[in-house]
Amino acid sequence: MTTGAQERLGHRAARGALVTLVAQGLKILVQLASVVLLARLLTPHDYGLIAMVLAVIGIGEIFRDFGLSSAAIQSPTLSREQRSALFWINGAIGTGLALLVILLAPLVAAFYSQPDLEPIARLLAPVFVANGFATQYRASLVRELRFRSLAIADIGSALVGLASAAGAALLGAGVMALVLQQLAQAACLLLLLTVSSHWLPGLPRRGAPVRQFLGFGGNLVGSQLVGYVANNLDTVIIGLRFGAAPLGIYSRAFQLLMTPLNQIRSPLTSVALPVLSRLADDPQRFNRYVQAGQRALGYSLVAVLALVAAAAESITTVLLGDQWLAAAPVLRLLAIAGIFQTLAFVGYWVYLARGLTRDLLQYSILSAIIRIVILLTASQWGVIGVAVGYAIAPAVSWPISLWWLSRRSGVAVRPLYSGAARILGCAVLGGAASWGAAQGAAPLGPAVQLVAATLALTACYAALVLLPPIRRDAGEVVQLLRQLRSRAA
Repeated sequence: MTTGAQERLGHRAARGALVTLVAQGLKILVQLASVVLLARLLTPHDYGLIAMVLAVIGIGEIFRDFGLSSAAIQSPTLSREQRSALFWINGAIGTGLALLVILLAPLVAAFYSQPDLEPIARLLAPVFVANGFATQYRASLVRELRFRSLAIADIGSALVGLASAAGAALLGAGVMALVLQQLAQAACLLLLLTVSSHWLPGLPRRGAPVRQFLGFGGNLVGSQLVGYVANNLDTVIIGLRFGAAPLGIYSRAFQLLMTPLNQIRSPLTSVALPVLSRLADDPQRFNRYVQAGQRALGYSLVAVLALVAAAAESITTVLLGDQWLAAAPVLRLLAIAGIFQTLAFVGYWVYLARGLTRDLLQYSILSAIIRIVILLTASQWGVIGVAVGYAIAPAVSWPISLWWLSRRSGVAVRPLYSGAARILGCAVLGGAASWGAAQGAAPLGPAVQLVAATLALTACYAALVLLPPIRRDAGEVVQLLRQLRSRAA
């Protein structure tokens, strides 16, 4: 890649990253509004039922994509014929999965011993169809770095889903309000992506050269499937052993934290993947992008997660209300898990950008075994035990992930280890200061506690910037933000 091409790519990547960050901030606000509003209109039992269904049929979403969106984004070239073939493959998979869910809905209900789950599962089946046909439209926008159009589609569909659920909940629809939210959001997303892409697929034809995409996707779907089972085992365990209401409490904490967190990390992958894929032949620049990505995530997301861990009770009370206070310890433990997941997240970018999906699958299996063993062991101490296990598992596996990455990709991981150590040190000190401030402000109420905790965390990070290593990291992050702002102008 020539210097001029690299500059143009950097310009578009910076602009795309800024648009993505702003869009995800808006989407997180919509998500928080959904959590706050619907938590006051629906019960833990309602949320427990929908979480049970989504945990089981969510496996189908992995097969629906089949890794073909990432395969299309990562590929150096993609013909119109190939893109059309991938569109029809994803659409056919989504339709087949919808029919399968309709047929197997009684088994889902029997698995949890909850008859109410059968109609819920069947009503959610069309989501597979909509998402299947939307897959390549989304991949096309990402491949062309058209993140503004993608952001409009994501935010617009989320608002439509929220409005539909809130209206149904006010009319007393109960758990069906959450079903309607999923259906309305999926249908609106498909419509907006179709309009934004300015592309219509050709008719399906035999012989389109898509074998390499299926090979890439096959390995990726294997690793995603392993990861999904490991990531959702906590939900299944709680639903089976403790019932819908405890699962509703757990899922509220999970949605309050992990869903917004994923809404930041996943779209950033959409920005990082096409850029890193084009820099695969330039190891020095590739390493710099990866290290910059870790620091940017670490000094932003990890700092926020430290605040959540320190002020979980006040956050829960302010956002959800006193009736959901049982979710606070779960929220704290999930924040700790999120810290270690974020530190390891840049490794996922490297595997995809280098096309190392087989190596990713092997590591995913190892990571899943670690998580499953820890969760099954910890579940004997109830819902809190499951949350503790969920926090411990990534703390154990993330150092292994970097070691594995160094063996498979040749990426320099020593700077990633040292950068992670500095990020963790700041998070521990900032979290401790935040927790102390929250405890001191306890007599003044949860809102004041939250403000005090936030100010303490900010002051601690400001003091830590005086240390030379942290100051250098902060300088790099500030420089990156300036580049984003100037290049997006």
